[in-house]
Amino acid sequence: MTEVIGVRFKKVGKVYYFSPEGLNINKGDHVIVETARGVEYGEAVMPNRMVDDDKIVKPLRNILRIATEADKKTVEENEKKENEAFDICQKKVAEHKLDMHLVTVEYTFDRNKVLFYFTADGRVDFRELVKDLASVFRTRIELRQIGVRDEAKMIGGLGVCGKPLCCATFLDDFQPVSINMAKEQNLSLNPAKISGTCGRLMCCLKYEQEAYDDMIRTTPSVDSVVETPQGPGTVIDVSLLKGICKVRLDNSPDSPKCYGKCDCKLLKDARGKRECPKAASKTEDQEILPEDLDILTKE
Repeated sequence: MTEVIGVRFKKVGKVYYFSPEGLNINKGDHVIVETARGVEYGEAVMPNRMVDDDKIVKPLRNILRIATEADKKTVEENEKKENEAFDICQKKVAEHKLDMHLVTVEYTFDRNKVLFYFTADGRVDFRELVKDLASVFRTRIELRQIGVRDEAKMIGGLGVCGKPLCCATFLDDFQPVSINMAKEQNLSLNPAKISGTCGRLMCCLKYEQEAYDDMIRTTPSVDSVVETPQGPGTVIDVSLLKGICKVRLDNSPDSPKCYGKCDCKLLKDARGKRECPKAASKTEDQEILPEDLDILTKE
């Protein structure tokens, strides 16, 4: 076990472990720490605690001190300098006629480096721009190309739900999102309806996917043969959220009826198998193969 504290450098970002060096750090305290980029100013989001050695990457970097009022003033001055640097860089980009969009500028706490974050459709040759900026700021310059999701995270804004963007409020890291998630959740495949402000698939599609996976495992799929309280029949429609199956009964095929999934005992799945691995064992450890999902989500 090793004593650590968790520090975050941005409002919404990853939490990094540091050695407290005998200091008692409370949640919300601002600290000065040593990082790979140099000396940085961050916020302690996790107070002193013991963590298993296999959960940390050694050697841990040290906390230099708890931030003072002078350190906070330095951060405020850096923010003003960042705004000035942003305007200067935009002018330089226009002068060099580079096809890139400047997103934000960040000074390190000790002002030994200025980082310029930008987006672009492809690779950009910014070597001359770096030389130009270095002659203006007289310090180390780093231009870092980021994706559109990172841009949305940095800038923020409102989503289609009317609330602040998830990535700019609480998401520490981006999770992979696929179009199959939208299909399984029976959402419209219109890109305008399932894309976020950044133009990529909405991160919130990932939130409910685990619940949908569980419902798919425990709900008979369309074309499955089931036993109902009123006799056998074939599933013709499924409402995963409501847990309801619409069944065409063998004894009255013209009058389909709805049943709860618990009232439908699977006799034969949509592929003609009499034993369905997803219905036979409803455990969380059960694996669903991609081909199984194709059958379960068959329309």
